[in-house]
Amino acid sequence: MTQGTGGWDLEVRPHRVKLVAYVAAFVIIAVHVTVGALLKYSSTGVIFQTSDQVAMAVLGVILAGAVLLLTRSRLRVGPAGIAVRNVLSDKIIAWPDVVGVSFPIGARWARVDLPDDEYVPMMAIQSVDKLHAVEAMDQVRELVDKYRPDLKTASTTS
Repeated sequence: MTQGTGGWDLEVRPHRVKLVAYVAAFVIIAVHVTVGALLKYSSTGVIFQTSDQVAMAVLGVILAGAVLLLTRSRLRVGPAGIAVRNVLSDKIIAWPDVVGVSFPIGARWARVDLPDDEYVPMMAIQSVDKLHAVEAMDQVRELVDKYRPDLKTASTTS
């Protein structure tokens, strides 16, 4: 978690998923390169070419790249709103659209609650990060109270 970077009050990234993704990507590449290198040395009745070996290694790189997409997750909170970057999407949610933030019991990651029971998952705050996730949610809630004080008063009166 970083504070005060580039006009944002808070920036959060996941921790454990990064480690797991880097290790998994390395293993995937190592296995595919090894299998590709050994393709010509087995007598299975199929004739493998050098292009098959290269294709196996390239496939490993592509799969590892797909796994590394899990490391993209980021959450930023500031005057402009809440910026959520997940695996394939990047979205800035303006403060008038924010109804709250929550981390439902049993959920893998937190979410930004929107009107009409809609929500945007915040994959940057994940349950596997345990204490880091709790601290991040506390900071995000403080900033939601700062930028949307009307939500705080509405939730205390009901």
